[in-house]
Amino acid sequence: MLSFNNTEVAFSGKSNNDLNRSYWLFKLVSNSTFVNIGKSLTTFAIKTYLPIKALIKATIFKQFCGGETIHECDRTIKELGKFNVGTILDYSVEGKESEQDFDACQRETIETIEKAKNDEHIPFCVFKVTGLARFELLEKVSAKATLGPEEQKEYGRVQLRVSAICKAAYDAGVPIFIDAEESWIQEAVDNLANQMMVLYNTEKAIVYNTYQLYRKDRLSYLRVSFEKAKENNYFLGAKLVRGAYMEKERKRALEKGYPSPIQDSKENTDRDYDAAVEFCTEHIGRIAFCAGTHNELSSMKLAELMQKMNIPAGNKHIYFSQLLGMSDHISFNLANEGYNVAKYVPYGPVREVLPYLIRRAQENTSVKGQTGRELSLIIKEKERRKKPGN
Repeated sequence: MLSFNNTEVAFSGKSNNDLNRSYWLFKLVSNSTFVNIGKSLTTFAIKTYLPIKALIKATIFKQFCGGETIHECDRTIKELGKFNVGTILDYSVEGKESEQDFDACQRETIETIEKAKNDEHIPFCVFKVTGLARFELLEKVSAKATLGPEEQKEYGRVQLRVSAICKAAYDAGVPIFIDAEESWIQEAVDNLANQMMVLYNTEKAIVYNTYQLYRKDRLSYLRVSFEKAKENNYFLGAKLVRGAYMEKERKRALEKGYPSPIQDSKENTDRDYDAAVEFCTEHIGRIAFCAGTHNELSSMKLAELMQKMNIPAGNKHIYFSQLLGMSDHISFNLANEGYNVAKYVPYGPVREVLPYLIRRAQENTSVKGQTGRELSLIIKEKERRKKPGN
Protein backbone atom coordinates (compact mmCIF):
# COMPACT_ATOMS: atom_id res chain seq x y z
CA MET A 1 0.00 0.00 0.00
CA LEU A 2 1.33 3.42 -0.99
CA SER A 3 2.58 5.52 1.92
CA PHE A 4 4.84 8.57 1.91
CA ASN A 5 5.87 7.90 5.52
CA ASN A 6 7.98 4.83 4.73
CA THR A 7 11.47 6.24 5.27
CA GLU A 8 13.19 2.89 4.74
CA VAL A 9 12.02 2.97 1.12
CA ALA A 10 12.39 6.74 0.78
CA PHE A 11 16.07 6.73 1.70
CA SER A 12 17.00 3.28 0.43
CA GLY A 13 19.50 4.86 -1.94
CA LYS A 14 21.27 6.92 0.73
CA SER A 15 24.16 5.89 2.92
CA ASN A 16 24.45 7.14 6.50
CA ASN A 17 26.92 9.77 5.27
CA ASP A 18 24.44 10.90 2.61
CA LEU A 19 21.72 11.21 5.24
CA ASN A 20 23.96 13.25 7.53
CA ARG A 21 24.91 15.61 4.69
CA SER A 22 21.25 16.08 3.78
CA TYR A 23 20.36 16.69 7.41
CA TRP A 24 22.87 19.49 7.84
CA LEU A 25 22.06 21.06 4.48
CA PHE A 26 18.34 21.24 5.20
CA LYS A 27 19.14 22.51 8.69
CA LEU A 28 21.13 25.38 7.17
CA VAL A 29 18.65 26.28 4.42
CA SER A 30 15.83 26.39 6.97
CA ASN A 31 17.49 29.57 8.27
CA SER A 32 16.58 32.44 5.91
CA THR A 33 19.25 34.72 7.39
CA PHE A 34 21.94 32.14 6.68
CA VAL A 35 20.65 31.62 3.13
CA ASN A 36 20.66 35.35 2.37
CA ILE A 37 24.15 35.85 3.80
CA GLY A 38 25.36 32.67 2.12
CA LYS A 39 24.00 33.83 -1.24
CA SER A 40 25.95 37.10 -1.06
CA LEU A 41 29.17 35.49 0.14
CA THR A 42 29.03 32.64 -2.37
CA THR A 43 28.32 34.97 -5.28
CA PHE A 44 31.20 37.22 -4.22
CA ALA A 45 33.56 34.25 -3.82
CA ILE A 46 32.69 32.88 -7.27
CA LYS A 47 33.05 36.27 -8.98
CA THR A 48 36.43 36.89 -7.35
CA TYR A 49 37.58 33.32 -8.06
CA LEU A 50 38.10 32.40 -4.42
CA PRO A 51 38.77 28.64 -4.09
CA ILE A 52 35.36 27.49 -2.83
CA LYS A 53 34.32 25.32 -5.78
CA ALA A 54 35.33 22.10 -3.99
CA LEU A 55 33.25 23.05 -0.94
CA ILE A 56 30.17 23.84 -3.04
CA LYS A 57 30.56 20.68 -5.11
CA ALA A 58 30.82 18.48 -2.01
CA THR A 59 27.75 19.97 -0.31
CA ILE A 60 24.83 21.76 -1.96
CA PHE A 61 25.90 20.80 -5.51
CA LYS A 62 26.06 17.12 -4.56
CA GLN A 63 22.59 17.31 -2.99
CA PHE A 64 20.80 18.96 -5.90
CA CYS A 65 22.92 18.26 -9.03
CA GLY A 66 24.07 15.18 -10.92
CA GLY A 67 27.48 16.48 -12.01
CA GLU A 68 29.21 19.08 -14.11
CA THR A 69 28.84 17.14 -17.37
CA ILE A 70 26.51 14.52 -18.84
CA HIS A 71 29.20 11.91 -18.21
CA GLU A 72 29.49 12.91 -14.54
CA CYS A 73 25.74 12.26 -14.16
CA ASP A 74 26.21 8.55 -14.95
CA ARG A 75 26.52 7.58 -11.31
CA THR A 76 23.33 9.42 -10.34
CA ILE A 77 21.43 7.91 -13.30
CA LYS A 78 22.59 4.43 -12.31
CA GLU A 79 21.83 4.87 -8.59
CA LEU A 80 18.31 6.19 -9.24
CA GLY A 81 17.73 3.47 -11.82
CA LYS A 82 18.39 0.75 -9.24
CA PHE A 83 15.16 1.85 -7.55
CA ASN A 84 13.20 2.29 -10.80
CA VAL A 85 13.46 6.08 -10.61
CA GLY A 86 14.23 7.71 -13.94
CA THR A 87 16.45 10.70 -14.67
CA ILE A 88 15.63 13.87 -16.59
CA LEU A 89 18.94 15.53 -17.45
CA ASP A 90 18.48 19.28 -17.05
CA TYR A 91 21.31 21.49 -18.35
CA SER A 92 20.93 24.24 -15.76
CA VAL A 93 23.28 26.93 -17.06
CA GLU A 94 21.46 30.27 -16.90
CA GLY A 95 21.82 33.89 -17.93
CA LYS A 96 23.53 33.44 -21.30
CA GLU A 97 22.87 35.99 -24.04
CA SER A 98 25.09 35.31 -27.07
CA GLU A 99 24.33 33.39 -30.26
CA GLN A 100 27.31 31.15 -29.51
CA ASP A 101 25.85 30.30 -26.11
CA PHE A 102 22.44 29.57 -27.62
CA ASP A 103 24.00 27.26 -30.22
CA ALA A 104 25.99 25.55 -27.46
CA CYS A 105 22.78 24.98 -25.46
CA GLN A 106 21.14 23.44 -28.51
CA ARG A 107 24.08 21.05 -28.97
CA GLU A 108 24.08 20.14 -25.28
CA THR A 109 20.34 19.40 -25.28
CA ILE A 110 20.68 17.18 -28.34
CA GLU A 111 23.52 15.36 -26.55
CA THR A 112 21.15 14.60 -23.67
CA ILE A 113 18.69 13.18 -26.22
CA GLU A 114 21.41 10.96 -27.68
CA LYS A 115 22.27 9.84 -24.16
CA ALA A 116 18.60 9.08 -23.39
CA LYS A 117 18.13 7.12 -26.59
CA ASN A 118 20.49 4.44 -25.29
CA ASP A 119 19.53 4.50 -21.61
CA GLU A 120 16.20 3.15 -20.35
CA HIS A 121 16.67 5.12 -17.12
CA ILE A 122 16.30 8.48 -18.94
CA PRO A 123 12.62 8.66 -19.95
CA PHE A 124 12.56 12.39 -20.86
CA CYS A 125 14.79 15.29 -21.83
CA VAL A 126 14.13 18.99 -21.25
CA PHE A 127 15.09 22.49 -22.33
CA LYS A 128 14.18 26.10 -21.68
CA VAL A 129 13.56 28.39 -24.64
CA THR A 130 15.49 31.11 -22.77
CA GLY A 131 18.53 28.86 -23.19
CA LEU A 132 18.13 29.32 -26.96
CA ALA A 133 16.94 32.92 -27.26
CA ARG A 134 17.30 36.39 -25.78
CA PHE A 135 14.71 37.16 -23.13
CA GLU A 136 13.96 40.59 -24.64
CA LEU A 137 13.32 39.03 -28.05
CA LEU A 138 10.82 36.55 -26.59
CA GLU A 139 9.19 39.44 -24.73
CA LYS A 140 8.67 41.35 -28.00
CA VAL A 141 7.30 38.28 -29.76
CA SER A 142 4.89 37.60 -26.88
CA ALA A 143 3.73 41.23 -26.94
CA LYS A 144 3.17 40.94 -30.72
CA ALA A 145 5.50 43.89 -31.24
CA THR A 146 6.88 44.49 -34.71
CA LEU A 147 10.30 42.93 -35.14
CA GLY A 148 12.98 44.69 -37.16
CA PRO A 149 14.71 42.88 -40.03
CA GLU A 150 17.61 41.71 -37.85
CA GLU A 151 15.27 40.62 -35.08
CA GLN A 152 13.23 38.61 -37.57
CA LYS A 153 16.38 36.80 -38.64
CA GLU A 154 17.31 36.29 -34.99
CA TYR A 155 13.91 34.83 -34.19
CA GLY A 156 14.19 32.59 -37.25
CA ARG A 157 17.36 31.13 -35.70
CA VAL A 158 15.48 30.53 -32.44
CA GLN A 159 12.77 28.62 -34.30
CA LEU A 160 15.41 26.53 -36.06
CA ARG A 161 17.08 25.65 -32.74
CA VAL A 162 13.79 24.59 -31.17
CA SER A 163 12.86 22.57 -34.25
CA ALA A 164 16.27 20.87 -34.38
CA ILE A 165 15.93 19.75 -30.75
CA CYS A 166 12.36 18.49 -31.17
CA LYS A 167 13.22 16.67 -34.41
CA ALA A 168 16.16 14.99 -32.66
CA ALA A 169 13.77 13.93 -29.87
CA TYR A 170 11.28 12.61 -32.45
CA ASP A 171 13.98 10.70 -34.35
CA ALA A 172 15.26 9.18 -31.11
CA GLY A 173 11.79 8.42 -29.76
CA VAL A 174 12.60 10.38 -26.59
CA PRO A 175 9.88 12.70 -25.21
CA ILE A 176 11.06 16.23 -24.43
CA PHE A 177 9.71 18.85 -22.03
CA ILE A 178 9.68 22.54 -22.93
CA ASP A 179 9.89 24.30 -19.59
CA ALA A 180 7.60 27.19 -18.67
CA GLU A 181 8.88 30.74 -18.33
CA GLU A 182 7.69 34.12 -17.01
CA SER A 183 4.16 35.08 -18.10
CA TRP A 184 5.28 37.99 -20.26
CA ILE A 185 7.35 35.69 -22.50
CA GLN A 186 5.23 32.55 -22.16
CA GLU A 187 3.08 33.20 -25.25
CA ALA A 188 6.14 32.89 -27.49
CA VAL A 189 7.05 29.66 -25.71
CA ASP A 190 3.49 28.32 -26.02
CA ASN A 191 3.40 29.07 -29.74
CA LEU A 192 6.70 27.26 -30.33
CA ALA A 193 5.53 24.28 -28.27
CA ASN A 194 2.23 24.06 -30.17
CA GLN A 195 4.01 24.24 -33.53
CA MET A 196 6.31 21.41 -32.48
CA MET A 197 3.43 19.26 -31.22
CA VAL A 198 1.65 19.60 -34.56
CA LEU A 199 4.81 18.35 -36.29
CA TYR A 200 6.02 15.64 -33.92
CA ASN A 201 3.09 14.40 -31.82
CA THR A 202 1.13 12.66 -34.58
CA GLU A 203 1.83 9.12 -33.32
CA LYS A 204 2.45 9.75 -29.62
CA ALA A 205 3.40 12.61 -27.31
CA ILE A 206 7.03 13.56 -27.98
CA VAL A 207 6.87 17.30 -27.25
CA TYR A 208 5.41 18.39 -23.89
CA ASN A 209 4.46 21.96 -23.00
CA THR A 210 4.53 23.02 -19.35
CA TYR A 211 1.47 24.43 -17.58
CA GLN A 212 2.01 26.52 -14.43
CA LEU A 213 -1.20 26.19 -12.45
CA TYR A 214 -0.37 29.05 -10.10
CA ARG A 215 -1.49 31.21 -13.02
CA LYS A 216 -5.22 31.97 -13.09
CA ASP A 217 -5.55 31.23 -16.80
CA ARG A 218 -3.61 27.99 -17.18
CA LEU A 219 -6.36 25.47 -16.43
CA SER A 220 -8.50 26.96 -19.18
CA TYR A 221 -5.45 27.11 -21.46
CA LEU A 222 -4.82 23.40 -20.85
CA ARG A 223 -8.39 22.66 -21.97
CA VAL A 224 -7.94 24.86 -25.06
CA SER A 225 -4.69 23.04 -25.83
CA PHE A 226 -6.52 19.73 -25.66
CA GLU A 227 -9.22 20.92 -28.06
CA LYS A 228 -6.52 22.07 -30.51
CA ALA A 229 -4.88 18.65 -30.28
CA LYS A 230 -8.20 16.96 -31.05
CA GLU A 231 -8.97 19.29 -33.95
CA ASN A 232 -5.54 18.82 -35.51
CA ASN A 233 -5.26 15.12 -34.70
CA TYR A 234 -2.15 15.07 -32.54
CA PHE A 235 -1.37 13.99 -28.98
CA LEU A 236 -1.05 16.57 -26.24
CA GLY A 237 2.04 16.37 -24.06
CA ALA A 238 1.61 18.22 -20.76
CA LYS A 239 3.88 18.76 -17.80
CA LEU A 240 1.85 20.07 -14.87
CA VAL A 241 3.54 22.20 -12.20
CA ARG A 242 2.41 24.76 -9.69
CA GLY A 243 4.95 27.40 -10.75
CA ALA A 244 8.32 28.99 -10.13
CA TYR A 245 8.16 32.79 -10.51
CA MET A 246 5.47 33.90 -8.07
CA GLU A 247 7.30 36.77 -6.35
CA LYS A 248 8.72 38.09 -9.62
CA GLU A 249 5.31 37.91 -11.31
CA ARG A 250 3.49 39.80 -8.56
CA LYS A 251 6.22 42.43 -8.31
CA ARG A 252 6.15 43.15 -12.05
CA ALA A 253 2.35 43.31 -12.12
CA LEU A 254 2.41 45.84 -9.27
CA GLU A 255 5.14 47.94 -10.87
CA LYS A 256 3.44 48.05 -14.28
CA GLY A 257 -0.09 48.40 -12.98
CA TYR A 258 -1.79 45.32 -14.40
CA PRO A 259 -3.69 42.54 -12.55
CA SER A 260 -1.38 39.82 -11.25
CA PRO A 261 -1.65 36.63 -13.29
CA ILE A 262 -0.96 34.63 -10.11
CA GLN A 263 -3.71 32.94 -8.12
CA ASP A 264 -4.99 34.91 -5.13
CA SER A 265 -4.33 32.03 -2.73
CA LYS A 266 -2.44 28.77 -2.46
CA GLU A 267 -5.80 27.01 -2.13
CA ASN A 268 -6.77 28.26 -5.59
CA THR A 269 -3.47 27.01 -7.01
CA ASP A 270 -3.99 23.60 -5.39
CA ARG A 271 -7.55 23.46 -6.71
CA ASP A 272 -6.50 24.20 -10.31
CA TYR A 273 -3.50 21.86 -10.13
CA ASP A 274 -5.61 18.93 -8.98
CA ALA A 275 -8.30 19.80 -11.55
CA ALA A 276 -5.65 19.80 -14.29
CA VAL A 277 -4.38 16.38 -13.16
CA GLU A 278 -7.93 15.04 -13.17
CA PHE A 279 -8.63 16.51 -16.63
CA CYS A 280 -5.50 14.91 -18.10
CA THR A 281 -6.27 11.56 -16.47
CA GLU A 282 -9.81 11.59 -17.84
CA HIS A 283 -8.43 12.14 -21.36
CA ILE A 284 -5.50 9.75 -21.08
CA GLY A 285 -6.17 8.38 -24.55
CA ARG A 286 -4.98 11.62 -26.15
CA ILE A 287 -2.98 13.27 -23.36
CA ALA A 288 0.32 12.06 -21.92
CA PHE A 289 1.31 14.03 -18.84
CA CYS A 290 3.87 14.40 -16.09
CA ALA A 291 2.75 15.55 -12.64
CA GLY A 292 5.67 17.62 -11.44
CA THR A 293 4.98 18.20 -7.76
CA HIS A 294 6.46 18.03 -4.27
CA ASN A 295 2.97 18.05 -2.80
CA GLU A 296 2.11 14.79 -1.02
CA LEU A 297 -1.64 15.29 -1.23
CA SER A 298 -1.61 15.93 -5.00
CA SER A 299 0.62 12.91 -5.57
CA MET A 300 -1.64 10.67 -3.49
CA LYS A 301 -4.76 12.00 -5.23
CA LEU A 302 -3.34 11.09 -8.63
CA ALA A 303 -2.37 7.60 -7.48
CA GLU A 304 -5.88 7.07 -6.05
CA LEU A 305 -7.49 8.46 -9.21
CA MET A 306 -5.52 6.00 -11.34
CA GLN A 307 -6.69 3.13 -9.13
CA LYS A 308 -10.29 4.35 -9.29
CA MET A 309 -10.15 4.52 -13.10
CA ASN A 310 -8.36 1.15 -13.36
CA ILE A 311 -5.30 2.75 -14.95
CA PRO A 312 -2.22 0.57 -14.29
CA ALA A 313 0.49 2.20 -12.18
CA GLY A 314 2.95 1.69 -15.03
CA ASN A 315 0.83 3.37 -17.73
CA LYS A 316 3.39 5.26 -19.86
CA HIS A 317 1.06 8.22 -20.35
CA ILE A 318 1.40 9.19 -16.67
CA TYR A 319 4.61 10.14 -14.86
CA PHE A 320 5.36 11.68 -11.49
CA SER A 321 8.41 13.93 -11.11
CA GLN A 322 10.36 15.66 -8.36
CA LEU A 323 13.70 17.46 -8.17
CA LEU A 324 16.88 15.60 -7.28
CA GLY A 325 17.68 16.00 -3.59
CA MET A 326 14.11 16.77 -2.57
CA SER A 327 10.96 14.77 -1.71
CA ASP A 328 12.58 11.34 -1.93
CA HIS A 329 9.75 10.08 0.28
CA ILE A 330 7.38 10.78 -2.63
CA SER A 331 9.62 9.63 -5.50
CA PHE A 332 10.94 6.39 -4.05
CA ASN A 333 7.68 5.23 -2.46
CA LEU A 334 5.80 5.81 -5.72
CA ALA A 335 8.45 3.94 -7.70
CA ASN A 336 8.39 1.12 -5.16
CA GLU A 337 4.65 0.68 -5.88
CA GLY A 338 5.24 0.52 -9.64
CA TYR A 339 4.37 4.09 -10.64
CA ASN A 340 6.45 5.88 -13.27
CA VAL A 341 8.75 8.38 -11.55
CA ALA A 342 11.59 10.55 -12.80
CA LYS A 343 13.84 13.00 -11.01
CA TYR A 344 14.90 16.27 -12.57
CA VAL A 345 18.71 16.05 -12.43
CA PRO A 346 20.32 19.45 -13.05
CA TYR A 347 23.91 19.50 -14.24
CA GLY A 348 26.53 21.94 -15.51
CA PRO A 349 29.73 23.66 -14.35
CA VAL A 350 29.53 24.62 -10.67
CA ARG A 351 30.11 28.30 -11.39
CA GLU A 352 27.39 28.35 -14.08
CA VAL A 353 24.83 26.39 -12.05
CA LEU A 354 25.21 28.59 -8.97
CA PRO A 355 22.08 30.72 -9.69
CA TYR A 356 20.05 27.49 -9.81
CA LEU A 357 21.52 26.27 -6.51
CA ILE A 358 20.81 29.58 -4.80
CA ARG A 359 17.19 29.39 -5.98
CA ARG A 360 16.86 25.87 -4.57
CA ALA A 361 18.11 27.08 -1.20
CA GLN A 362 15.76 30.08 -1.23
CA GLU A 363 12.77 27.98 -2.27
CA ASN A 364 13.38 25.52 0.55
CA THR A 365 13.42 28.46 2.95
CA SER A 366 10.25 30.07 1.58
CA VAL A 367 8.05 27.06 0.84
CA LYS A 368 5.96 26.55 3.94
CA GLY A 369 6.74 23.26 5.65
CA GLN A 370 9.06 21.92 2.91
CA THR A 371 12.30 21.97 4.88
CA GLY A 372 10.63 20.88 8.11
CA ARG A 373 9.12 17.87 6.37
CA GLU A 374 12.45 16.91 4.80
CA LEU A 375 14.19 17.19 8.17
CA SER A 376 11.57 15.22 10.08
CA LEU A 377 11.79 12.33 7.63
CA ILE A 378 15.59 12.31 7.70
CA ILE A 379 15.55 12.27 11.51
CA LYS A 380 12.99 9.44 11.49
CA GLU A 381 15.19 7.36 9.18
CA LYS A 382 18.35 8.07 11.21
CA GLU A 383 16.54 6.84 14.31
CA ARG A 384 15.23 3.75 12.49
CA ARG A 385 18.75 2.80 11.39
CA LYS A 386 20.02 3.01 14.96
CA LYS A 387 17.64 0.28 16.13
CA PRO A 388 19.02 -3.25 16.54
CA GLY A 389 18.68 -5.36 13.42
CA ASN A 390 18.78 -2.38 11.08
